[in-house]
Amino acid sequence: MKAFLATAALVATLATAQTPSLVTPPTAAVIAAMPLPAPPVVPTNAYVLIDYDTGRVLAAQKADDRLPPASITKVMASYVVLTAVREKRLRLDEQVVISEHAWRAGGAASGGSTTFLKVGSTVPADVLIKGMIIQSGNDATIALAERVAGTESAFVEMMNQYAARLGLKNTHFDNSWGDHSPNHYSTAHDLALLGQALIRDFPEDYKIYSMREFVWNGIKQQNRNGLLGRDPSVDGIKTGHTDAAKYCLLSSAKRDGQRLISTVLGSDKIKDREDASAALLNYGFTHFETMKLQAGNTAILKPRVYKGAEDFVPVGTARDAFASVQRGQGGAIQKNAEVKGTLLAPIKKGTTVGELTLKSGNQVVARIPLVALADVPEAGFFGRLYDTVKLWFN
Repeated sequence: MKAFLATAALVATLATAQTPSLVTPPTAAVIAAMPLPAPPVVPTNAYVLIDYDTGRVLAAQKADDRLPPASITKVMASYVVLTAVREKRLRLDEQVVISEHAWRAGGAASGGSTTFLKVGSTVPADVLIKGMIIQSGNDATIALAERVAGTESAFVEMMNQYAARLGLKNTHFDNSWGDHSPNHYSTAHDLALLGQALIRDFPEDYKIYSMREFVWNGIKQQNRNGLLGRDPSVDGIKTGHTDAAKYCLLSSAKRDGQRLISTVLGSDKIKDREDASAALLNYGFTHFETMKLQAGNTAILKPRVYKGAEDFVPVGTARDAFASVQRGQGGAIQKNAEVKGTLLAPIKKGTTVGELTLKSGNQVVARIPLVALADVPEAGFFGRLYDTVKLWFN
């Protein structure tokens, strides 16, 4: 690492008007890649398999087709509710009133998934969260939506705002619990990205998604995700079913530190969605590996800064940088760190100044922003003047 940083510093020191960059070549002896088999043929309509750490798509079929997500909708509902808990807008021990709308639209009166709540009763928020996630209770979901946003429609508006923030470009919600509607849709890829955000942003709460059952009011309620019993590495995420959506499953599994996420939409039977998810996860774990290639908050380059109180600024990735590659090809990864253009003070810590590109052969497997790891304030008048003149001649 010392040699790596020394080389980076030397490149930056010698640079004038040139763009600072550092290229790390692949290992000299790289075993030829074994043929990568095609993804398995699985009993479903649309699917995607992504690597959690990088977001790289490892297998896909109709991954960007807009389809009804059914109760996988509740993953976004839970994201909004858990955000309210984190921001102390909702307490887990708070008693939430069950409205007639929650009972009628999403509970026993509708014939849908229910947590068996009674109109006018009060239920602790943490019980409702379990009912929404584990048992997929429509009534629990609506009750939480009304508590967090005042009305279900206002809560749905929040869901769509969060979807936009998370970059879910082909997703729109029309209700909080997954009822079929022409304006209620998502894609296999968007739902996988939603699962990625859930695990990343709520690592402690995510354990609820692996719970097989819970008991409330003397009634034992089961998790509908059959993969939790079939594969000990599977720890979530959510099932879904309507007549229009058929059987759907958003799954995640972690093996030997590697996490994958799969979405399966439109299977004809419960077993089909589980078989499809299991086959995709096994394919990913068998043929791909996730490698940590750069520690976060560690200097890669020290490019020249003009008109600053400091002449150089350390540059690196804000977080650990990973790459998902075919198994056995980790030694073929090439790293290219490049600062874009001339850097002028003032520069705030965390400002994006370049890009780290990770390539396997001719394929780019990851692009990670390079950020300034320290503040660089402006120099005094004469320092700025000196660098202004220097830049004229570069």
